Amino acid sequence: HGRGGLGGDEARAVACWDRDLDALEGELRRARAAVRDVELPSALSASQLLRLAADEQGFVRDLARPMPRPPQPAARQGTRFHAWVESRFDELPLPFLDVLDPVTDLPGAGSDQEIADEADLESLKAAFERSPYADRPPHRMEAPVQLTLAGRVVRGRIDAVYRNEDGSYEIVDWKTGRTTEADPLQLAVYRVAWAEATNTPLDRVSAAFLHVRSGRVIRPRNLPDRARLERILQGESDPDGDHQADG
Repeated sequence: HGRGGLGGDEARAVACWDRDLDALEGELRRARAAVRDVELPSALSASQLLRLAADEQGFVRDLARPMPRPPQPAARQGTRFHAWVESRFDELPLPFLDVLDPVTDLPGAGSDQEIADEADLESLKAAFERSPYADRPPHRMEAPVQLTLAGRVVRGRIDAVYRNEDGSYEIVDWKTGRTTEADPLQLAVYRVAWAEATNTPLDRVSAAFLHVRSGRVIRPRNLPDRARLERILQGESDPDGDHQADG
């Protein structure tokens, strides 16, 4: 529409709006260009892999324009919980430190962010002591693993690995949040990494989430193997899907 009928103040306001729209459009174009130009890192933590699979555009935007993260007291409490569980079985041998590179990722795919305070931490300890794993000595704890998928190195740390009487393994990841939602891709990565690091057939490595607060053990069915994980990392959908099952 023309501006012939506008008064001076109105014309100036419309011109100001036009400048704001031009600025917003320019910012959007620059943001999109930055996202297109970002290269994925050659090494990913397990938590980064999960974010990439769940929200590729959001992950790439964060790489293009990283935001500072405030300190997370709950993350420190989560690390203390892991250390407490490890102390229950402190005679275990050191895990694979001579085989794998050091891992900087926190235990699991990311620290649980829902341990509120010291009292909540104590209640989690009590809940773990009621769980099926309370008195079962792990074969390894806080085991660092790495896996090359589609040309990228994925690193993580397994909370606990149990060895069964028949020589097979069970990988367990402890979840201390208040929900029973967890991404099976995390277990899939750990399962393939452990199988390959120990030269164990993949069908002899199972995996489960222990939701500590409820004591619920969930064993996802149909976990992706190496080939399916690589397709997922390359952006393809996973038609087989994953279905969770209580164990």
